[in-house]
Parts: sequence; structure tokens; C-alpha cells
Amino acid sequence: MIKTFLRAREAILAGAILLLLALIAIRFAGFIAPANLANVFNDTAPLIILAIGQMIVILTRCIDLSVAANLALTGMVVAMMNVAAPGLPLIFTITVAIGLGTTLGMFNGLMVWKLGIPPIVVTLGTMTIFRGTIFLLSDGKWVNSHEMSAAFKAFPRAMILGLPVLSWIAIATILLFTLILSRTTLGRAFFAVGGNPHAAVYAGINVGRTQFWAFTISGALAGLTGYLWVARYAVAYVDIALGFELDVVAACVIGGIAIAGGVGSVGGAVLGALFLGIIKNALPVVNISPFWQLSISGAAIIIAVALNARAARTKGRIILKRAEHPA
Repeated sequence: MIKTFLRAREAILAGAILLLLALIAIRFAGFIAPANLANVFNDTAPLIILAIGQMIVILTRCIDLSVAANLALTGMVVAMMNVAAPGLPLIFTITVAIGLGTTLGMFNGLMVWKLGIPPIVVTLGTMTIFRGTIFLLSDGKWVNSHEMSAAFKAFPRAMILGLPVLSWIAIATILLFTLILSRTTLGRAFFAVGGNPHAAVYAGINVGRTQFWAFTISGALAGLTGYLWVARYAVAYVDIALGFELDVVAACVIGGIAIAGGVGSVGGAVLGALFLGIIKNALPVVNISPFWQLSISGAAIIIAVALNARAARTKGRIILKRAEHPA
């Protein structure tokens, strides 16, 4: 039943995206040109990568509000590292980015697992800590394009088969975590912990450790995105991606990932991110202020949560009816 519900939600969201594209095409037909849609996907790639990490955290009945700050701190560190030693191999820079992001994610996970602090409290705190650390490291200064090496900036923009490397990384992330969630013991544990943590304990699953790994994965993806973001836009500063964590959570909720945990899919997170990405790119085209994006995102979140709540009540009534009339 849950899989059927998810497929229905994803089909509805995919239909809404197609309808949105059709409406935009009425005002500006060039928006749906393949080349432009590829650019929209590339612009949305960082949101897709972060939304997949956030989805895994939400599956375990947690939330990570520090992903954008993790991205910003990691991006600043690798940018400053590149300025200090521009000859470092790119693979080393990317490894440092993923390693630092992973460490920050592990810190969140340990606070939730070992100290039992509510995830929203932990990640609100670390979000502030990470932003403050950026200021301390950089003294409030920017790292600009002319200070970065050409190789550092070129990697996310390099073209392979007509798509930038940034897009291919997002596609690889989608495929990898689809496989992990559907084919591995850890992936099934994420769903089990969020669906019914008490039953998960009886099944031999360590709830705290599973949540720790969810935060670790989210941190690793945030670290990777930190390098990709800074290299693509060729700038690093304290407020980079400020507020982006709200877009990440919105993408998950719109994509049908239940805030209560246990329900969601990689496909839903990707569709939710694409929905927001299309809105963000389309608003200037149809002469609507980008500030409306916040209102549209907020309305979409409320509608998505309302649909989730209604579906939960409907399933509850069906179970009760079956109990009243046993076969």
C-alpha cells in the first residue's frame, strides 16, 4: 500500500511538473528547449544531491538543518586551501571536501545518538556553529574567482556527452542511493527505524546507530556539494547558500517524504527538487519577482503535508474497517 501511495504521489508530482512546463511554454516557448531544460537540471543539481541526503535523514524521523552551513563551511575551507596551494591535485581537494562534510555530519549524528538531543536542536546549533566557524577562518573576507586556480573552477563545468560534470554527479548520486535504499541492509534499516522504531529494536536494528549513519551520509553529500557549489560559482563567503536548507527540506516534503519518517523515495526527492528548480528558473522568464519563490515553496509544503496527513488518516480508517470486519 505504501509503495502504491508513493508511486501515485510521484506520478501526480511528475504531472504537475509537466503542466508547469506547459504553462511556462505558453509565455516563453524557449524554456522547454532541450538545451534550456538541461541547464535547469544543472542549476538544480546541488539541490538534488542535498535533498537525497536530507531524505535519508527524514526517513529515520530526524531532520538536518545544518546542510547548507555544512556546504558553506566545506566550500570555504577548500577554496582557502586552493588559494594557499593551487597546485594540489583536484582529487585531493574533493576528498577533503567529502571528508570534512562527513565529519560534520558524524558530529550531528553522535549528538543525536549518544546524547539523545533532539535532531532539530542539534542541527540548529551546529548550523550556527558552522557559520561562525566560516567567519573565524576567513575573517569575513571573500575568496573570489581570480584567486582560484583554473582547474579548481573547471571541473564542475567540464562537459561530458553534452552535460556538465555537475549534472553527471547528480545523476550518479540518484542511481547510487536508489540502489543503496532498495538493495542494502542499511537502506532497509532507514525505512524500518522511521516506520516503527520499537519494532526495529525487536528486529535487532540499532536505532541510534542507523540515525548516525543517516546524518553521516547527509554530511558527506553536503561536503561534496560544498566544493561543487564554490567551484561552479567561483566565489566563497560567509553567507553562501544562506537559507538553502529550507529549499532542501521543501524538496523532500513536496516529493512525498513523510516528516514522521519511514515513507519516501529517491525519485520523490528528485521530483520535489526539480519542481522547485523549475519554479526558480521560470519566474524571471515570465516576469514574476523571484521573491514569490518563497511563497510558492511555502504553499507547496503546506499542500504536501496536508496530503500526507490526509493519506495517513485514510489508511488508518481502512485498517479499522478491516479490524471490524475480519475476513
